[in-house]
Amino acid sequence: MEIAAFVVGFFMIPICLGLARFFRLYTCVKECESHVYTLFGKVIGTLDRAGLHFPMSYFGPRALLVPFFGRRYVVNTALRQHYLRSQMVNSEEGTPMGVGIWYEMQVADPVAYLFTNANPDGSLQANVTSSTISTLSNLEMEKMLEDRHSLSRTVRQTVSPLSEKWGYKLGSVYIRKVEFTDRHMVQNITEKVVKRLVQVTSAMRQDGDNRVGLIKSETAFKVSQKMAEAAAARPDIVGKELNEIAKKDSEILDTVLEVMEVDNLLASPASVDILPTTSNVLVQLSSGPKLRPERVITATPVEDERR
Repeated sequence: MEIAAFVVGFFMIPICLGLARFFRLYTCVKECESHVYTLFGKVIGTLDRAGLHFPMSYFGPRALLVPFFGRRYVVNTALRQHYLRSQMVNSEEGTPMGVGIWYEMQVADPVAYLFTNANPDGSLQANVTSSTISTLSNLEMEKMLEDRHSLSRTVRQTVSPLSEKWGYKLGSVYIRKVEFTDRHMVQNITEKVVKRLVQVTSAMRQDGDNRVGLIKSETAFKVSQKMAEAAAARPDIVGKELNEIAKKDSEILDTVLEVMEVDNLLASPASVDILPTTSNVLVQLSSGPKLRPERVITATPVEDERR
């Protein structure tokens, strides 16, 4: 008996479940999925919550007639993405350019998606393309290349009302790529960009050299100013010290002044003749012809021996 019950259950349970699915006694709704039920050409209801559902609890006995006189539509409501490549647009300057458009879409109203438009995907794609072309046509090339964020928002605002009528919820719309289709023009623009980069680089280098020269001149000016201040302060300091020495001992002051004078004489290019004090050469020089001025120092015999 147990074996017979097992065999009967093994074959009968799948058959019963199959009949229950056929007569729509129960259904399983997956994530990001919606079931639309129609009867005699009219929509009787929609199941869009994921899980196990019993249509009779929602639609009553009419759910039993759906397999014979109606239909169940399964609509995918997941977020989808689409990319349109190389849509031709002319700029204000007459330059042909290719534009790439990326947009997101999601089915928000399954009934409108199924019965409002026969081809909602193609219609949405054509609407995005036409809106992008009408928005970008005859724009300045600079604006077309730099203001893609604001232009993308403009395209989305234009397309959203029609997409909602077709059951779509339009997500992000972004103009991802703007390219030149003429190779000769691309080469010309590349050359211009390279030349501009060279000019900018040379201008930056020249500006850097100018800044370095300005810093060097300012530094030299400050150094010379400090050196001048130090040179101006030196006589005052030396004079004060000499006054202090004169107050203490005048002989030391005389010796210091004599040493300073000798240092100045040694540092100067003038020639120096050293004569003994007993010599009468000075008398002969004074009576003879005038010669070039020289420094004459008289010395005592003791000093002559030392020299």
